[in-house]
Amino acid sequence: MSASTRVTGARKHLAGVLGVLFILALWQAAAFALPDFLMPGVPAVLERLFEDLGKQSFHQSLMGTLGRLGAGYGLALAAGIGFGLVAAVLFFFREVLRSAIVILQSIPSIAWVPLFLIVMGFGSTPIIVVVALSAFFPAALSVMNATESVQRVHVSAARVMGATPWGLVKRVYLPAVMPELITGAQLAFGNAWRALISAEMLIGFGKGLGRSLAYSGEIADMTGVMTNILVIAVLAALIDQFVLENLKHRLLRYQYV
Repeated sequence: MSASTRVTGARKHLAGVLGVLFILALWQAAAFALPDFLMPGVPAVLERLFEDLGKQSFHQSLMGTLGRLGAGYGLALAAGIGFGLVAAVLFFFREVLRSAIVILQSIPSIAWVPLFLIVMGFGSTPIIVVVALSAFFPAALSVMNATESVQRVHVSAARVMGATPWGLVKRVYLPAVMPELITGAQLAFGNAWRALISAEMLIGFGKGLGRSLAYSGEIADMTGVMTNILVIAVLAALIDQFVLENLKHRLLRYQYV
């Protein structure tokens, strides 16, 4: 790793730390300006968080949310990447898929919850489907847009050499779209996470961070509300920075040397 790369990485981490400190400072300033029962301060929320970390109910909520995220987000990535790559070799299918996505992504994913509840009943299934639906659109669009930038000469050369449609996808399109695919996966995660928490709050079934947040609001437990918001924010940042960013660096090593 070069010196310039290390300096850039250090600046990035410093910027992240300063951003977190700025948010905490604004939070604490709001706590000073408002009564405790409306806006608890950072120390009180951290104290509640440490208490909750030892409770089984917190662990069940965390595992419930992560399980639904893994199922819905994984399904969305698999479908988005698959449909996007198929659209690369089938022009008519690409246009149909693009038109459908333009129409469907204009509908907030949470708006599908009442329909899915009626069709699928109460449980984790409608939440997982909402998460998958919200994450599918950016994943599929990023792959489709990237395939359009693949140089035609490379595609023509592969066809002359006898490449099958699957060979084109595997040898030409997939390597070319990898950077955009990773970016699309990160965008899809943001959509999936917001949809997951919203669906858990709205459906109110089983254990989940969204359900815990909604319950704290229902009983006017503002310390519990802010604790759940803190957990949701920190967990999303950890997944994005330590899972998705590390995956991006591993898959795109040649861009970070």
